[in-house]
Amino acid sequence: MKFDLSPELVTDNLGWPEGPTVMPDGSLVFVESYRSQLTIVGKDDKPRQLAYVTGAPNSCVLGSDGALYVCQNGGTVGPWRAPEMTVPSIQRVRPGGKPEILVTEVEGIKLNGPNDLVFAPDGTLVWTDPGTYNPANPDPSYIFALSPDGKASVKVAFPKPVFPNGVVVEADGSIVWDESYTGHVGRLRPNGTIEDLGRMPGENPILDGMAIAADGSLLVTDLVGAGIHVVARDGTVKGFIKCGGAPTNLAFDGETLWVTDASVLASSDKPSYAGRLWRLKVPGGGAPTYKGTIKAKPARATA
Repeated sequence: MKFDLSPELVTDNLGWPEGPTVMPDGSLVFVESYRSQLTIVGKDDKPRQLAYVTGAPNSCVLGSDGALYVCQNGGTVGPWRAPEMTVPSIQRVRPGGKPEILVTEVEGIKLNGPNDLVFAPDGTLVWTDPGTYNPANPDPSYIFALSPDGKASVKVAFPKPVFPNGVVVEADGSIVWDESYTGHVGRLRPNGTIEDLGRMPGENPILDGMAIAADGSLLVTDLVGAGIHVVARDGTVKGFIKCGGAPTNLAFDGETLWVTDASVLASSDKPSYAGRLWRLKVPGGGAPTYKGTIKAKPARATA
């Protein structure tokens, strides 16, 4: 994989863009946390609101049913609080419909700040829940899952707060995540074994989103490093791709790599609209992604 790539600026003036997902027509949907909305960018490269979901959506992924599944953290980006707070949950947004709440607790544990989500090969929806970013007073850290029949379960209950953030699922069903507090990347094997793939380079890496390249390499965004770590499956760091000011997440569409970029860190209680969307061409492209449908009935609509 080449690391000396040339990011192309697609659009700007975004309010903490995160969690991109590619639609069947090639358009891109991502969240804007500060605007409490899902945003779509079509072939004209212009952003527009797709759905208002209250709170602070943190990531979204397309399901095989055509719905968008959303990590709703409740309304926080660092010290900022949304004008319309809501309950932390997994939301489902159907085309033209209002957001529905699917899950607010798992095995008696209330969701505290769902962050990133992905479908596994078997259609299970997997997401991280680190709570609110606050290293001085951290929340408990979890990875949860929701099976296609709507049964929720705890996949990982971390013994100490690590802020699990980005998450991907490999072809064998292994769940891989990165940790914002520690700078480490971890893997949960299908047999329950947890592996530490090591710490990413840098004095204080703050890891965020993840994607998988066609060769199995892990791509990990670094908010402080202003780019993307490229890591072999065994944890060996292969290189670094410079992109943006504070890249939050990424998604492949063939050899096109979309990267959302907050541009600045979330250190203020005032929203920033300096966010940007980048597009890169990565030879070889991304690994296959998976979709699923969650058949659980919604608890209620949120807007």
